[in-house]
Amino acid sequence: MKLPPCAAAPVAAVLLACLTGVSGTSAAQAADAAALPSVDMEATVKAAQIDPRRSDDTLTPGAKAGVLLVERALRDRHLLDAKWVDGYFGTTTVAALAKFQRSLGFTGLAANGLPGKVSLTRLGAGRFTVTHVIGPGPRVSVGGVVVDTRTRSMLVEAKRLLGRDLVLLQGSYNRGGDPTSAGTHDGGGVVDISVKGMNSATRTAVVHALRRVGFAAWLRNPDQDDWPWHIHAAAINDTDLSSQAQHQIGDYYLGLNGLAGRGPDDGPKVTIRTWEEYQGR
Repeated sequence: MKLPPCAAAPVAAVLLACLTGVSGTSAAQAADAAALPSVDMEATVKAAQIDPRRSDDTLTPGAKAGVLLVERALRDRHLLDAKWVDGYFGTTTVAALAKFQRSLGFTGLAANGLPGKVSLTRLGAGRFTVTHVIGPGPRVSVGGVVVDTRTRSMLVEAKRLLGRDLVLLQGSYNRGGDPTSAGTHDGGGVVDISVKGMNSATRTAVVHALRRVGFAAWLRNPDQDDWPWHIHAAAINDTDLSSQAQHQIGDYYLGLNGLAGRGPDDGPKVTIRTWEEYQGR
C-alpha cells in the first residue's frame, strides 16, 4: 500500500529515529542537516590561501562547490557583491569573510579571512554543513618557543622521517618579534629551524621531510635578506596563519619561493600535501 504524502513524513521521521537512536525534534533536525549541502573545510581553507595569489581565474581543485556556498552565504548577508560569487576564493572573498568574522566579535587571527570552524559553521547555519573540520589546536611550548599542537605533530613526524632532532630558532604567535620575518611569525603554523652542523645534503633532506608532512618549507640564506642560514616552514591549512604566511603558502602551491620577489621555488620537489592529506584523511 502506498502511503499518502501526509503519512510518509512521520514514518520517515520514526525510521530515522530508530536508525539514529534519537527521537522527535532531534530526528527532524538530523533529517534537515542531512538534506543540506556540505562545505569541505580543508579544500575551502586551501583555496583561501592559493586563490588570492593567482594571476588568473583558475579554481583550486576540489574547492569550487564549497567556495560557492560560502560566497552565496556572504552575498545574502550583503557582505559580498554578487559578481564575486564565482567559486574563486580571491582577496575580495577573504575580505568579506573577515568582515563576517568581525561581526561575530572575533578579532586578530580569528578574523584573518581564513575559514575557521566556528565562523564557517555560523555562516552556514541552515544553509550548509561543514565536513573535514580542521583546526590548529591549543598553543604549546616546543624547545622554548610557542607553536600550536597541529604544528607540533607535524614537526614530530618530520623528525621521525629524518631520524634526527630539529632545533627551533623561532616559533609562532611572535607578533613583532622579528622584523626580518615580515609578519610571517605573527600567527600560527610557522617556524624557523637551525641548520647548524648540517651539510648541504642534510639541509635538503630536512626541507624535503618538512614538505612531505605538509609544510611549505625553504632553505633561507644570507644573500636573500638580513638573516643567517636557516630553514623557514609554514604549515599549510593552519587556520591561525598570518596574512603574510597565507601568501607564502599560496606562492608555494604556485611554484614560487615565498619571498617578496616571488622568484621560482628553489626547494626539493615533492607532491604538495596538507598534514591531513599526508595522514590519509
